[in-house]
Amino acid sequence: MAVKVVKFGGTSMADAGAINQVADIVKSDPERRYVVVSAPGKRFSGDTKVTDLLYACYHDLEINGECSATFAKIRERFEGIVKDLGLDLDMKPILDEVEKKMVINYSVDYCASRGEYLSAIVLAKKLGFEFVDAEKIMIFDVNGNFMSEQTNELVAKTLKDIKCAVIPGFYGADGTGSIHTFSRGGSDITGAVVARAADAVIYENWTDVDGFMSADPRIVENPTIIKKLSYKELRELAYMGANVLHPEAVFPVKASGIPINIRNTFNPQAPGTLIVAEVEEDEFAKRQITGVAGKKGYSIIFIEKELMNSELGFGRRVLSVLEYYNILFEHMPSGIGTLSIVVSDSELAGKEDVVLERIRNIVKPDNIEIKSGISLISTVGHGMSFRPGTAAKLCEALAKANINIRMIDQGSSELNIIVAVATQDYEKAVNAIYHAFA
Repeated sequence: MAVKVVKFGGTSMADAGAINQVADIVKSDPERRYVVVSAPGKRFSGDTKVTDLLYACYHDLEINGECSATFAKIRERFEGIVKDLGLDLDMKPILDEVEKKMVINYSVDYCASRGEYLSAIVLAKKLGFEFVDAEKIMIFDVNGNFMSEQTNELVAKTLKDIKCAVIPGFYGADGTGSIHTFSRGGSDITGAVVARAADAVIYENWTDVDGFMSADPRIVENPTIIKKLSYKELRELAYMGANVLHPEAVFPVKASGIPINIRNTFNPQAPGTLIVAEVEEDEFAKRQITGVAGKKGYSIIFIEKELMNSELGFGRRVLSVLEYYNILFEHMPSGIGTLSIVVSDSELAGKEDVVLERIRNIVKPDNIEIKSGISLISTVGHGMSFRPGTAAKLCEALAKANINIRMIDQGSSELNIIVAVATQDYEKAVNAIYHAFA
């Protein structure tokens, strides 16, 4: 029998009603044999995600050495779900053990991971599936680095003899038994890892939207649903803020050519978005772009120096400063006498003065400054660099909206054009670009 791996996000696991819907979806297709789940998300506006409550527990432990008051909210949430589902499952000893271990372990990763752990126990009981703890099959090293190949072998070996299973997302463990987590939203990665190991025919990622949208619906009114896009397009859009799927979830399934299907738990009839290795030529030929996505919170380190282009190793020496201070950079467009390095504000925070001073000492620029309040917008689509007029249309749209482009980066990639604009113009710029190509 073919295998489908399905992952359900926090909204899909938020309460008993949502979990009943999840169970109906899983049971409607016998090929949906392996299920990965997130921790319960918000039930309504103003509600608190279980993962946020768990992080709050960790902070309580840091300050007071106990977290009973905050953990009581988690108890109430899970006991309420089990009661509403009518399950014969006593959550008290399970929750007692979790709280006890949280106090003993006093680890932020252990605390944060318990929402997925508890969520998977509940859904496994509801479905009658086996519970497989991610701690036993998702391998990290002691430094928290994910060991993909070792994990792939172990997951494949473990699932070989298990017909149906529920697996918590987001975490694993190292050889000492210490829990490690992926970055926030990492249950998507767990699902992709399981899909690869199980040699799934498809990886279904169930969320609360009808598919991958061509722009952020909080910014653009009624953006279109993308019916099909490539792994590369997905990675670009997800990295630049389209948060339907964790950007790192692409890699495990891409290695095996497994398609991803973004689906809506609360509208299962919708076909969603299919993500594949390559989009057929006729598919992207009829659309000018695939989508627009962006992020706020960037700064530009702007460097000027005459004859910079003839100074061997100039760029390397500048970047060595960022490496020295453990700062990642996003883009580095340059001119004959200028160099601009785009970095996120979170990377640069508190290091601005020392970074500027060290660059001054090493490369002796004529001028150096940090320009803050920058947002990046990526316009994504296959073949854009080979389609005359794409960049011109984008720039014209921004000019008509009276928006100044602070930086533009297209490079040799056919896949995207990135512009930097003042953050105050971000929403207006996204709308201008989207409607120019709609």
